[in-house]
Amino acid sequence: MGLIENIGYINSKVADAAKKAAKKPEEIKVMAVSKTRSIEEIEAVYNAGFRLFGENRVQEAVEKFTGFHNDAELHIIGHLQSNKAKAAARIAGCVQSVDRIKIARYLDRYAKEFGKNLEIYLEYNTSGEDSKSGFRSEEEYFRSIDEILELPNLRIKGLMTIGPLGGGEDAVRNAFAYLKKLFELTREKYPEINLEELSMGMSSDFPIAIEEGATLVRIGTLLFGPRDYR
Repeated sequence: MGLIENIGYINSKVADAAKKAAKKPEEIKVMAVSKTRSIEEIEAVYNAGFRLFGENRVQEAVEKFTGFHNDAELHIIGHLQSNKAKAAARIAGCVQSVDRIKIARYLDRYAKEFGKNLEIYLEYNTSGEDSKSGFRSEEEYFRSIDEILELPNLRIKGLMTIGPLGGGEDAVRNAFAYLKKLFELTREKYPEINLEELSMGMSSDFPIAIEEGATLVRIGTLLFGPRDYR
């Protein structure tokens, strides 16, 4: 299928899942995940109406989004190393993969240097898989929030997770339901945080994520087509 057909398919799936969740389709944000994609492919998706983009690697984001359209919003969604924090704070409007207080401190420092308030999502490891990043315990998670609230240049806007790769639909659904529960618990515990977004679900599992409360889904392969890693 071509790009327009892919977008139509995604929109229909979003609409079906939103209906099951008693939401309107327009309440769900669809992020174009442009990892490994060419500037030409990204431009085509932009021209098709997408304004929200996600990149896994900071250097790749810098190469592709420096000088890109002003109304495009770029999020860093991959695991962030400390030595990439400065470039991430400069190029992105949001970092979705904050999973430790150390990286938050770096982002706060560089956001101040660039004269910006940087939005962040807190990444939680809902699957317990060693291959995935994210906070591993609620104790560590809440302790980090207490510290992040003291950092003046960061704004916690949402939570993010990656569903388990194996285990079937029940495992995926349970992971997303857990993050939704943590989202609501965080809202109750910290009413001063304007927590808005729940980022979960990718090409393989985004309908389940929407049914379990996602407000933002991250779509790459279904939108752009299969990746060429050569």
